[in-house]
Amino acid sequence: MCSLFGIIDYRGMLTAREKNRILSVLARECEVRGTDATGIAYNVGNRIHVYKRPVAARKMHFHVPNGVRVIMGHTRMTTQGSARRNCNNHPWATRDFALAHNGILQNDIFLRESEPLPPTHIETDSYVAVQLLEQQKALNFQTIRTMAEKVQGSFVFTILDRQDNLYFVRGDNPLAIFDYGGFYLYASTDQILDLTEQRLGLCHRDEIPVSEGDILCIKSDGTCHFSRFQVQDSWRYGWPYGHAWYWDESEPTFPYSENYLLDAARSMGVSSDDVQTLIGYGYSADEIEELLYYPHLLHDLVSEIRCDQNRREVSAWA
Repeated sequence: MCSLFGIIDYRGMLTAREKNRILSVLARECEVRGTDATGIAYNVGNRIHVYKRPVAARKMHFHVPNGVRVIMGHTRMTTQGSARRNCNNHPWATRDFALAHNGILQNDIFLRESEPLPPTHIETDSYVAVQLLEQQKALNFQTIRTMAEKVQGSFVFTILDRQDNLYFVRGDNPLAIFDYGGFYLYASTDQILDLTEQRLGLCHRDEIPVSEGDILCIKSDGTCHFSRFQVQDSWRYGWPYGHAWYWDESEPTFPYSENYLLDAARSMGVSSDDVQTLIGYGYSADEIEELLYYPHLLHDLVSEIRCDQNRREVSAWA
């Protein structure tokens, strides 16, 4: 899976140097969820700028200029569309907004044909969300709700507009937002933010709860405004059968459990130890289930987690 991350400096209390330092640490902690590409988006002079490269976050040098208040970031684990083609990497910018996505969309091909959406050279499933918003020629709670209710799959979207309003659209994927009394930091998991705090010597005052089905808009002044979209259940996966998932209509809700994941992993040739490592690091059942279809990505991710844990153990003993 990928990771979202970013800064909302709603009181303008951080210098450019401090923002760049925070971004470097935060993005590095997000590597555990993806090292194929890294990107950020921000506003300068009422114009959205995107800086992204097909490299791990540790190889990125962030140079956000003075005056930037909001930075939206993404680290990528490739599932569709080669990261070597930088156009496939997040975030994407239009004239009016930038968008990044964590998750996997299942009906992107169907939506391109049924809407219909214009042809594009961008190969990722996520880009269909950009096109659905562009098609509506506006960015607000209503248009975002329409997009979120059309896509099927796992997702959290972040959408930055030219007025430095940052929208969070939470499906079933994780999201954490911490308030430091003048600025927010966010990432895909609490663990990422906890580790970032340890490295930077920070301590948050509060956490902003965002539930599945929520659309949160954090304004440039730090105020939070909520709306909702209808969560679609029909996309959720059933039991693995051969090389495809099927939906068992006799079970309208799917009983995710650790035992299920371990059984599913064994049936697909994935080590139970690898699944346990992901569970222990905070990955949700939905995220692990998706990764079972990409075993090479799962193994790479587990290796990154274990290497990171080993480095921390060595540092603790040093």
